[in-house]
Amino acid sequence: MYHKIILVGNLGRDPEMRYTPSGQAVTSFSVAVNDDFGENKRTIWVRVSAWGKTAENCNNFLKKGSKVLVEGRLTCDASTGGPRVYTRQDGSSGAAFEVSAQTVRFLSTRGEGGGGEDEYSMDSHEMSDAGDLPF
Repeated sequence: MYHKIILVGNLGRDPEMRYTPSGQAVTSFSVAVNDDFGENKRTIWVRVSAWGKTAENCNNFLKKGSKVLVEGRLTCDASTGGPRVYTRQDGSSGAAFEVSAQTVRFLSTRGEGGGGEDEYSMDSHEMSDAGDLPF
């Protein structure tokens, strides 16, 4: 089986970069995607994780409001097979869609908060490292 997801939207906040214990860079950010199908207009928030050099470039060049195209794969909750389920600080339940990015294309111009129309992709060994680590 094979799946791929493509999102185009804007960052809801500045990206956050960290390193795994093995030294692999991972940057997380949320993308707001407009779902304007029919009369039901809504915004869907998707959490994105980028790895390796892609993570470093996203951290360096993206900021809140940047427009991006993300190509990757959905990451499902291991116990449910659906969106990741979590408990908020106030005790209520929530669920989040998550994507592990294979390609991130910067669509904003430099003046709009992005690094221009650049594309950053992971190579095959970065993808295998990314698949072995939880978000």
